Amino acid sequence: MTGTGTPPGSGTGARPGPAVVLVGPPGSGKSTVGALLAERLGTGYRDTDGDIERIAGKPIPEIFFEDGEPRFRALERQAVRDAVAEHPGVLSLGGGAIMDEETRKLLTGLPVVFLDVGLADAVKRVGLDAPRPLLAVNPRQQWRALMEQRRPLYTEAARAVVTTDGRSPEDVAEAVLDALELRQS
Repeated sequence: MTGTGTPPGSGTGARPGPAVVLVGPPGSGKSTVGALLAERLGTGYRDTDGDIERIAGKPIPEIFFEDGEPRFRALERQAVRDAVAEHPGVLSLGGGAIMDEETRKLLTGLPVVFLDVGLADAVKRVGLDAPRPLLAVNPRQQWRALMEQRRPLYTEAARAVVTTDGRSPEDVAEAVLDALELRQS
């Protein structure tokens, strides 16, 4: 990793920012894989959902229910903007961050990886009964609807797509490193 936060091997002229940005739906493994990637790259890990909770002083479900989704999305937009500007390591974005046009523009040119996951594996990983505000009613149907809306945006923003179905977090981390050509020498 260079001192500017550019990915190893990115060459000159690369813009500073995170070494890797992970996007994807709930259950895709962003947090687990992100931590593994940070360890393998010898850098820090940051999750914008954690930033939002820290700034708001409460969990995301409470922000949704007490302050509303527009307030949450405003906090999310700012958290992504700050993290992209400040964090040179591995960055995970909340599943819905990609819906914001400003966020998608911020991601242009960055090493974004879409961790794609099917419904069956997502259910196994998060149970879809966890406190996720947008999946509170009929979680399987809601998850499918969210993915219909978000998949094209994840794909548009991503430099690489890594499918996580049936793979261990370690295998997914290796696939991300390969896709972005981020092998440490």
